[in-house]
Amino acid sequence: MIHLRIVAPEGCATHVLELLKTSPSVLNVIHFAGAAKKPEGDLILCDVAREDASVILSDLRELNVPEEGSISMEVIDSQISDAAVVAEKAAAGLPSDAVVWEEVESRTSENTELSVSFVGFTVLAMLIASVGIFLDSPILIIGAMVVGPEFGPIAGFCVAVVELRKDLAKRSAGALAVAFPIGILVTLLAAVIFRVSGLAPDNFAAANHPLTDFISHPDFFSFFVAYLAGTAGVLSLTTAKSGALIGVLISVTTIPAAANIGVAAAYADWTEFRGAVLQLAVNLGTIFVAGVVTLYVQRRFYISRRRKHFRDPARRAAGLPAGRSRLGRTPASGADRSGDGSGGANVVP
Repeated sequence: MIHLRIVAPEGCATHVLELLKTSPSVLNVIHFAGAAKKPEGDLILCDVAREDASVILSDLRELNVPEEGSISMEVIDSQISDAAVVAEKAAAGLPSDAVVWEEVESRTSENTELSVSFVGFTVLAMLIASVGIFLDSPILIIGAMVVGPEFGPIAGFCVAVVELRKDLAKRSAGALAVAFPIGILVTLLAAVIFRVSGLAPDNFAAANHPLTDFISHPDFFSFFVAYLAGTAGVLSLTTAKSGALIGVLISVTTIPAAANIGVAAAYADWTEFRGAVLQLAVNLGTIFVAGVVTLYVQRRFYISRRRKHFRDPARRAAGLPAGRSRLGRTPASGADRSGDGSGGANVVP
């Protein structure tokens, strides 16, 4: 279940209440008239089945609630209520498969900002990977994969492409475009220092690390694993299965490949350098394609659900038009912000 806290101005609070009271997948509707002071309006609380959360939020956007008031959202971990069971049964599908698009956008937006911490984690992960390459240690390579924060911007870019959001695409691409070169440069400088100072193993050669050789020698399985990992990563993001995301992070060699670019450059091994660049490109490109395909399929299911919801009696009770969005476009257009699961809701994790 999803809990909503809605501040609705007096002009639309009645329509909001009618929508929530009439929707079979909504329960625990509580109304405090005039309770909100900034912005001014009525405070309305309710719980909604996770499967119908995005369609209900889309209706609230059609009622202009975000523009004149606010919507906050949080996940209910457990609820003991027969009414909740009835509400979940009224919503088609399973809660574990439901995608709350507002939640997805909130998660990706938080992880796509070019911040000091993002650059810092990227640099630290590459430095750990570089030591793993020097010592030919798969354990350190795995550790670097877990530390690396790169999946957030990749997932954000996938969401941006599916939802046609240029702002999110620019932030996501910008974070990767800045953090990766910085990380590679720092790794290059560290590798040079290790080599000149004698800290690097005496018998080390950029092309001679058999246990971690896969980092710079992409093949079919590199592509195959990256595609599966990209699909699993997006599924973990959209279905709140954070545990699965850890497995995704240690499945692809994005960070180690970038680190090996710096190490190979420090040793002027350009064959190894080109292999690492290719591995990095294969990983980033394949994860992106897999993420877009997965999100697109999930999006089509949501659009179908939203179109069916247009005929829900709850919309008529709220004064919304039947069979179409009040904005005059359907979610399939990609431009209808009332149906694309974006903006207007503050998600509280």
